Amino acid sequence: MADANAPPPPSESQASTVDVRRVIDDRPIGGFQISVAVLCAAIVFLDGFDALVMGYVAPALTKQFHIERAALGPVLSAGLVGMMVGALVFGPVADRYGRRMVLLACPLIFGVGSLLTATSGSVTALLVFRLFTGLGMGGAMPNAIALTAEFMPKRSRATAVTTMFCGFSLGSAAVGWVAAELIPAYGWPSVFLVGGILPVLITAFSFARLPESIRFLVRRRPGDSRAAQYLSRIAPDTPRGKLVIEEESHGGFPVAQLFAGGRRLLTPLLWFMFFANLLDLYFVNSWMPTIMKGVGLPEGRAIVITTLFQIGGTVGAIVVGRLLDRHLTFRLLAVSYLIGAVFVFLIGESGSSSAWLVITVFAAGLGVIGAQNCANALAAEVYPTESRSTGVGWALGIGRIGSIIGPNVGGFLVGQTPQLFLIAMIPLVLAALAAVAASTQTKYRLAS
Repeated sequence: MADANAPPPPSESQASTVDVRRVIDDRPIGGFQISVAVLCAAIVFLDGFDALVMGYVAPALTKQFHIERAALGPVLSAGLVGMMVGALVFGPVADRYGRRMVLLACPLIFGVGSLLTATSGSVTALLVFRLFTGLGMGGAMPNAIALTAEFMPKRSRATAVTTMFCGFSLGSAAVGWVAAELIPAYGWPSVFLVGGILPVLITAFSFARLPESIRFLVRRRPGDSRAAQYLSRIAPDTPRGKLVIEEESHGGFPVAQLFAGGRRLLTPLLWFMFFANLLDLYFVNSWMPTIMKGVGLPEGRAIVITTLFQIGGTVGAIVVGRLLDRHLTFRLLAVSYLIGAVFVFLIGESGSSSAWLVITVFAAGLGVIGAQNCANALAAEVYPTESRSTGVGWALGIGRIGSIIGPNVGGFLVGQTPQLFLIAMIPLVLAALAAVAASTQTKYRLAS
């Protein structure tokens, strides 16, 4: 006799649905997911390489074109402007047409742009080609973050995103070593040839290896058989059934979705955090060697100490990622901003002491770059599948305005070292306050 208190059997529709999010969250990370993260890391590595290449070839360019360094200012800014536009445009494109398509197109764009830059015969040509290159670079980053996040279980997602994005810092460091070897032997165009050929090759490799986001396919193309194929590579024992994602959905234009679901205040706060932190990050990166040289340090030592900013950032990204997986909160981001603010200020108080500069520059990188990686991971968590690339892309795009302003602000203040770094800590303090405000948004919940 049947138990009258027993729950009713599941309906046919309930029994035949499979929640993709839950399947991924319940399984350990496998080789297929790691390969996705590695491919994304390779793309952002090359992104980082091309993003900072102009700083290393600028001396050779000024010599060849017989111009002052200041004349290259618009060229240096053109790449950042292109990155801003690329992030703003390709985020919504990816949410509509897929992450894979954009991650195939963007490295090809910045690879071709770099190859064209190698042929430049004038400053005008350099400016146009760098603007074109920046479009691809700006579009690649948010989609690498989104795709990595969507293939990872929630318990390890922040670590995966922050570790993957370390590829950008490593690429930014690698371009200096490559330029030092190639420019004396083959001239400045050789660096752009390397920065162009490698993205074209990674595009060809990714065409065969890079999958589309399972979440995107389930949301946008529910009849696409690739979703089940990819999911079976993560969890071969997944039962057959209709794939679903139990998460919020608002519909409409992706940018408008950024303000839905209790995010009306949160999204502007996130944009401000990206703006303030990238302003500081690019200010420090651009002016620290010059400032150290101005207080009496040899140029070689100043450059070496400056690289500790990136090394500290790599360490900070990994540490923050692990902490974020345990405590998914904007308060952790606020702490990272404050650490960055304190040590950016202390850089200005270190004078010409190499020992203190080593400590303060490393710790400032841990805070500032670590906070940026933390913000990237949180942005990927804030928005659901249907607007994730747009959310990350627009945060990075607005942040790029800060990256353009930062170096220019530093140009007005060089020569006033202690005051300069005192002023430089202000955006980070404001970013920390914005992160605290974001943590108090009771209507907001992290997307899963």
